[in-house]
Amino acid sequence: MTNDLKYILVSEEKLDEITSTIAKQICNDYRNSEKKLVLICILKGSLMFTSALMKKIDLPLEIEFMKVSSYGSESKSSGIINIHLDIKREDLSDANFIIIEDIIDSGNTLSHLVKYLSERGANSVRTCTLLDKPSRRVVSFTPDYCGMEIPDEFVVGFGLDFNEKYRNLPYVGVLKPSVYGG
Repeated sequence: MTNDLKYILVSEEKLDEITSTIAKQICNDYRNSEKKLVLICILKGSLMFTSALMKKIDLPLEIEFMKVSSYGSESKSSGIINIHLDIKREDLSDANFIIIEDIIDSGNTLSHLVKYLSERGANSVRTCTLLDKPSRRVVSFTPDYCGMEIPDEFVVGFGLDFNEKYRNLPYVGVLKPSVYGG
């Protein structure tokens, strides 16, 4: 698998540093809240990031999962948000939600989910991403917590995939264009 990469963009050490920094920010922001803290892991890509992050948050928290897609074929975004797995909770107004995403490109998915959960009555909804590609944004959107901005490259590893491969790499690498036809 490593032969398919141009280079490693984010090392294991840097990923650990990012998760520690974001966890500290979340703890500072929610330490005095009387509402439940609920992390929403967006499957499948943010599973590894969510797992690493929640281990470092020194507060009571709950976890939920959503499966959402906005991609049509291969790596092209369709712009249409499809919710394949939704959260089923009666206590939305008693919870502060943080949506955890692996990467933000267009911003469509997270801006849609923030509006969706807010309209359903969530007490608060914030967003957290490991990686951000602001150069690809098509909607005005800024995550509340961001690991790092990256260039417009096709990245895989630490949960990010291409055709369901490479998710298990312990770092984030840039995929060679010859692999994905770019």
